[in-house]
Amino acid sequence: MTRIAVVGTGAIGATIAAWLIADPALDVALCARTPFERLRVRTPDGDLESCPALLTDPAQATPVDWVIVATKTYDAAGASRWLDRLLHDGTRVAILQNGVEHLSRFPQLDSDRIVPVVVDIPAERSTPGEVVQRRTGSLTIPAGPASEAFAALFAAIPIELRLTADWLTAAWAKLAINCAGVVSALTLKPAGIANDPEIAELMRGLVRECIAVGRAEGAALEDEIADRVIEGYRSGPADSINSIHADRLAGRETEIDARNEVIVRLGARHGIDAPLNRMAAAIIRAS
Repeated sequence: MTRIAVVGTGAIGATIAAWLIADPALDVALCARTPFERLRVRTPDGDLESCPALLTDPAQATPVDWVIVATKTYDAAGASRWLDRLLHDGTRVAILQNGVEHLSRFPQLDSDRIVPVVVDIPAERSTPGEVVQRRTGSLTIPAGPASEAFAALFAAIPIELRLTADWLTAAWAKLAINCAGVVSALTLKPAGIANDPEIAELMRGLVRECIAVGRAEGAALEDEIADRVIEGYRSGPADSINSIHADRLAGRETEIDARNEVIVRLGARHGIDAPLNRMAAAIIRAS
């Protein structure tokens, strides 16, 4: 059996783990801070319930074939403590995180064993082990042998695996969606707020800054992405709560660096100002 460790059991980590556990050909362990006995993910195809193997201390871990890192971006150090115990010479690591800096967050790993993953799976966690997956969604990975091996893990799972020759553009296109989501975190209102014309224009402004910086970084981004982002927010469930909004509601640390400040930081490297993203980040930091 292929042995897999999922590090991080938030909405995405729990969702991915639940689907993998449902495949009897896979041996899956969850690595988490908070213990829970039962995992239940309400998916578009029905509920997935299990009593997973759960580790709460890196000292309990032993090497596996695959590590799936699904922690928040700011907790790379926490994930690395697990990696120290989970890796052997042949272990591959899939990084399922927001932003565009998947590789640089784990400089201790050889790049040829990492599969950076762009996640498009709307999911919300209510309590540890309880998640609602709103749409089956997709995972986008760069073409190559390691990615093909990762995709094989999902052969019996309805989540779409997309292999692309231009992963950089895919990552920046997802960042365009995420950077606009900060408006919900600022207003504490769900996705339906994009139906307000003035709010929608503010969101377009955030995305246009992302497009400009992404192009400077080498991504092939179209101007029309700004309008498509708004259409996406408007066509989805009006009560949907994105992860940075959920973190603010719960009083948790947010991924503002990976979702908005990264646009400011990388923009400065190219002489591109991003005042809207800088303002949004400053307000989140101060609140």
